[in-house]
Amino acid sequence: MKRANGKPLKARGRPREFDRDAALERAIDVFWRHGYEATSVSDLTAAMGINPPSLYAAFGDKEKLFLEAVERYQEQRRQSLTKAFDEAPTAEEAVRRVLREAAGELACSSHPRGCLLVMSDTNCSDASAHVQSDLAQRRAAMKASLKARIDRGTDTAALAEFYSTVFQGMVMQARDGATPKRLLATAEAAMRAWPRSVKRS
Repeated sequence: MKRANGKPLKARGRPREFDRDAALERAIDVFWRHGYEATSVSDLTAAMGINPPSLYAAFGDKEKLFLEAVERYQEQRRQSLTKAFDEAPTAEEAVRRVLREAAGELACSSHPRGCLLVMSDTNCSDASAHVQSDLAQRRAAMKASLKARIDRGTDTAALAEFYSTVFQGMVMQARDGATPKRLLATAEAAMRAWPRSVKRS
């Protein structure tokens, strides 16, 4: 095909292909570092190595990308949590294992500090209320899993609430620069609060 001036038209190049999974992992890192609302599309595309049209074509929009990123993040951590709950012989040991592993994970230098589920909606405005609601539901589901494990021995809703609060406090400590040793000390102090009256199953 030629233009009106007789010169041939240049063939349009095919859209550049990219590794969707790798791009999603990089998006997780950006959202984790900056939070949902403070992260811009340009931040995402720069980190993911794609242009805005490719982002929208592959993931929909920023919110859909964020929710997919959160789901991937949770999926990666859900297995270790389930393993701890299933392998630990008692509820006390299950909670101790979760907190001890968190002490290392939350302050690990290979990724942003803290927890994506806790940190992403920090300082969000009312415009992101639906995103905050989704994150709150996910955190509630994690708390429900913790309660279900403790409930194998007794009815301990308050205990589950307490250790969920301890975990979120450790997240904030990690974000502020706490070392794994310091976080581990918090975890051990929390476990000393485990009531002796609670059944150990």
